[in-house]
Amino acid sequence: MADEPEALIETGALVSLHFSLALGTGEVIDSNFDQQPASLRLGDGSMLPGFEAVLCGLQAGEEIERLLPAEQAFGPVNPDNQHRFPIAKFAHLLEDDLIPTAVGSVISFKDVAGFDLPGVVTEIGENFISVDFNHPLAGKQILFKARIVSVVPPDVEAIEVKL
Repeated sequence: MADEPEALIETGALVSLHFSLALGTGEVIDSNFDQQPASLRLGDGSMLPGFEAVLCGLQAGEEIERLLPAEQAFGPVNPDNQHRFPIAKFAHLLEDDLIPTAVGSVISFKDVAGFDLPGVVTEIGENFISVDFNHPLAGKQILFKARIVSVVPPDVEAIEVKL
C-alpha cells in the first residue's frame, strides 16, 4: 500500500503551527516559535480570515512568510471608531494618582451587550477626551510567518494524546 498523501490545510482542518506576527519594520508583536505550537480548527473564528487564507493548501512541514496588507490583517483604520467624549465623564480617571490616565492609556468600556471594549486615549483637551476603538494593529501591514507542524483533515476525528 502506498504512503497516504499529506493532508492539506482547508476549512475545517485541525492545524498545529508555530507562527509569528511582526510589523513591517520587523518588530515582533507575537510569536510562539519558542513555545508549544498553537492548534486551531481553520474557519472556527480563532484566526482572522486573511491569515487563514495564506495557510490554505499548505501541509505539515511547510513554512510560509507573507507580508499582509492591513485589509487582510487587522483591517484599515475606521474613523467611525474614533470618538470624542466630554471630559467631565472621565474626571474620576483623570484624578486617579495611582493609575493616571494619559495619552496612550487603555480604557475599558462596556458595549451594548455588556462585553469589554478597550479604547486607547489619543488626546486629552480642556473639555474633551478622544478615544480610539480601532484594533491597535489596524492600518498596519503585518509580516506573518508560520511553520506547519501537523494537519488533521476536517473529516478525521483528532484524538489528543498527552505523553
